[in-house]
Amino acid sequence: MNEQLPESNTGPDSEPDAPHEVVSGTGRRPLASRSTLWARRLCQLLATTPVTPNQISLFSVVFAILALLSMVVAVQVDTALSGSIWLMAAALACQMRLLCNLMDGMVAIEAGKQSRDGAVWNELPDRAADVIILAGLGFAAGVSWLGWAVAALAVSTAYVRELGKGIDGVVDFSGPMAKPHRMALVTGALLTAAFFNLVVHGTPMLVPQVLEAALWLLCAGCLITLYRRSRHLLLRLRQQ
Repeated sequence: MNEQLPESNTGPDSEPDAPHEVVSGTGRRPLASRSTLWARRLCQLLATTPVTPNQISLFSVVFAILALLSMVVAVQVDTALSGSIWLMAAALACQMRLLCNLMDGMVAIEAGKQSRDGAVWNELPDRAADVIILAGLGFAAGVSWLGWAVAALAVSTAYVRELGKGIDGVVDFSGPMAKPHRMALVTGALLTAAFFNLVVHGTPMLVPQVLEAALWLLCAGCLITLYRRSRHLLLRLRQQ
């Protein structure tokens, strides 16, 4: 794979591009996990099955729904242990969603199972999964409006990325709140809430407080990401 990076901006109004965040060519997100042995082995295993990359993409939505349902149940059960188990189940489902996102591309490219409509199936289920998980986090935190707001911002960051790709072919994966960063924060918040729910007795409000704090961090991070990607795109266009 030979992916060329866009030239760095050096003008007085420019912001240096991070080489591991901005890519062009194939438009694939730079992921260290893609080159790990376990990922290659799993890709090889999936390549021997009838499962298609598009179906793997759809499974990411299934895991997102499982994450949402787990979060809903977690804040409604009676015991701290049950609540913590459901929160951890939600965290696991978020990571399984990311695994699907990793495998659909690997099976398509490395295993040679690409299809003409693959780009559509790569994007639409991903955006749906984002909205489902973030809306679920908002419900669990008791601030549904904030969950929906963060979901809208997450979709907007992806929109600007695809807008740039359509205009000049450069795919900007810069953060600080790209999809892997969002899911890492959501997973960390769910596990932290599960820990507090189980260990710190007599403080049931800690769970929604932890999740709400994560939502505010996600909101701020998505706004910064939206600004940076928009700025990168405008700077590239001005240099043409």
